[in-house]
Amino acid sequence: MAGTVLDMIRHVVVFTWSDDADARRRAATLQALRGLQQDVGGMTSLTVADDAGLSEGNGDTVLIADFPDADAFRRYAQDPVHQAVLADHVRPWLSARSAVQYEV
Repeated sequence: MAGTVLDMIRHVVVFTWSDDADARRRAATLQALRGLQQDVGGMTSLTVADDAGLSEGNGDTVLIADFPDADAFRRYAQDPVHQAVLADHVRPWLSARSAVQYEV
């Protein structure tokens, strides 16, 4: 897929937090994730939300970000601020993660 020009890209990530991620830690993580739109940019929209708890076995939090094209997503993914948020606020508290990027 490298070198392929795609239309708008939607990036969807489902996070499941470890037992060590208490309410305070989770709130700080969501705040850091929500700040990515301003701090990193490149996206046309960003949603970060906790699961509503309606179904057993769901993940805990979802991030949905739209990018104008694949290059904008790649710049975001490699951005040092994004990488710092992952290192400081996500990976230490993560039990599982699943993601997809698709053309919209």
